[in-house]
Amino acid sequence: MPVSAGETVHHRPTPCRQPPWGGRAAKRTIDLVGAAVLLLLLAPVLLAAAVAVKVDTPGPLLFRQRRTGWRGKEFHVLKLRTMRVGAEQLRAAMTVRNEADGHLFKIREDPRVTAAGRWLRRYSLDELPQLVNVLKGQMSLVGPRPLPVEDSAFTGEARRRLQVRPGLTGLWQISGRSNLAWEDALRLDLEYVDTWSVGRDLAILFRTLPAVLRGDGAY
Repeated sequence: MPVSAGETVHHRPTPCRQPPWGGRAAKRTIDLVGAAVLLLLLAPVLLAAAVAVKVDTPGPLLFRQRRTGWRGKEFHVLKLRTMRVGAEQLRAAMTVRNEADGHLFKIREDPRVTAAGRWLRRYSLDELPQLVNVLKGQMSLVGPRPLPVEDSAFTGEARRRLQVRPGLTGLWQISGRSNLAWEDALRLDLEYVDTWSVGRDLAILFRTLPAVLRGDGAY
C-alpha cells in the first residue's frame, strides 16, 4: 500500500503469518462497504452528537491525534471532541492519576472530559468519525486499537500488533473495554493477529453493538 502525504513510516516489524490474498481482499471490501453504510445509517446520530459537542463547550468539533498504525505508519485518528480545549497539554500533569498501565492511559473521573464527552464516550459515539479513517485505508472495522505512542515504543511481541490495520472495534471492545490491563489487552491483540479470519471479524462486529449499548467499561 503506498504511503500518502503526511504519513511517516518507521522501521517495520518482522512479518508474521499473512491471511490468503482472497481473505485480505474480502476484509477490505467489508471495510469499505461497512463504513460507507454505517456513515449513511448513523448520519442522524452523528449530527446530534456533533451538535451536543458544539453546544456544550467552545472549541473544535473534531479531535485529531497522531496514532501508530499498520506497519508503523503514522496517521491522524478522528474523534468527536470529548475534552476541553488544551486537554492534551495537561496530560503530563495527569500522569500520576493514570489508572492503566503499559501504553494505556485511562482516568475514570478525568476532569478534562466535558459533560457531553462523558455521554459520547459511554456509548462510543465519539469514535464514529473513525469510519472515515476506515474508508481511507488507515484503519479497519476490526483490529487492535490504534495507540497514541511512537512506533519505537512497540518492542518485542508488542510489535506484532502492527502487522494488521488498527480497528474501530476488536477483542478489546467485547472483553471489558477500558477495564483491561495492558498485558491482557496485548494478549487479545496478538490473539487477533494470529487467528484473524473474515468469519471472526463478522463475529466481533456482531458482538460489538451489545457491548456498546451496555457501556461496558467505557469512560
